[in-house]
Amino acid sequence: MSEQVIAGVRDLLPVLRERTQDTEDARRVPEESVKALQETGFFKMLQPKSYGGLETDPVSFYTAAKLIASACGSTGWVASILGVHPWHVALFDAQAQQEVWGADEDVRISSSYAPMGKAEVVEGGYRLSGHWSFSSGCDHCTWALLGGPAFKDGKPVDFCTYLVPAADYSIVDVWDTVGLRGTGSNDVVVEDVFVPQHRALSFIATSKCKTPGQAVNPGPLYRLPYGSVHPTTITAPIVGMAQGAYDAHVEHQRKRVRAAYAGEQSKEDPFAKVRIAEAASEIDAAWLQLTRNIDELYELAKREERLPSDLRLRVRRDQVRGTERAIAAIDRLFENSGGRAIQRGTPIQRFWRDAHAGRVHAANDAERAYVMFGTGAFGQTVENGMY
Repeated sequence: MSEQVIAGVRDLLPVLRERTQDTEDARRVPEESVKALQETGFFKMLQPKSYGGLETDPVSFYTAAKLIASACGSTGWVASILGVHPWHVALFDAQAQQEVWGADEDVRISSSYAPMGKAEVVEGGYRLSGHWSFSSGCDHCTWALLGGPAFKDGKPVDFCTYLVPAADYSIVDVWDTVGLRGTGSNDVVVEDVFVPQHRALSFIATSKCKTPGQAVNPGPLYRLPYGSVHPTTITAPIVGMAQGAYDAHVEHQRKRVRAAYAGEQSKEDPFAKVRIAEAASEIDAAWLQLTRNIDELYELAKREERLPSDLRLRVRRDQVRGTERAIAAIDRLFENSGGRAIQRGTPIQRFWRDAHAGRVHAANDAERAYVMFGTGAFGQTVENGMY
């Protein structure tokens, strides 16, 4: 089934490519694009079969996200993020899953995991308030996953993700950026809303890969670490943007004539060929490491074997490295694209801006991921749970 979804996504790429400027101008992904992606089955790739999902292997999902981003960075970014949220909801208590998918298995969920709000422990659940930023694609969603600490008697007792319906939050239109302009990553505001216990998921549970949702979703997909699945969701579209930039650059250079060099055709320039080769290698290396690691994790989960910490740390190491490789590839190409490539509407400059905007996401904090890996390599205890 995953092959059919990927084939459907491939068929959509020319249309998504045509809509890139409209997507930027609107500062959100067009409803037509979201609907078309939904019809391919993309948003159900990581959704459990118990609620009409496909429950595919994760690499197939990342492959589809990468393809979408190779046509339109903003659309690929939103698709990847919204597409991973069914996986996260599948980790929640069965009652929460029923509330989300019971009446409509096609609902979409946005997120903002940074601790920009807080919850007070009360009888039966929490009172949640906060102002969260960067909720990509939130205008297309009817639920939100929001992160924040839980307090009791004035002291922090947990850190949770809270599952909140659209009726309990408001969206503030603030998104106006130089990159990923079309993602509609607006703010979400919650004011003293009750969240029942079953719609809160402790980060301790997710970091241990032992969650309430596994009681009804026992498949290997839902035994994978949050710190592997979610960060890779961020890097996969960035690698896709690099691929899109590479394709656009090669096409541009094939036709380009360099007036400053006596009418030399760029396709005859040996230095241009070197840059293309270097960029292609960086993109391939990023993707090969990314998919190898996730495949290895998934195979262990299928065999119900322990997921070793050194592998989980390697996943994070190569995830941030994958983003760095993709950015390096785009930069290398962009430097040699010529003045016409920076005109508004050209794909190369858009991919350059979108990829650099994606680079600043917290999941791409390279030094912290490398420190975690180095700490593990020395046999020391890794305190950070985000792996």
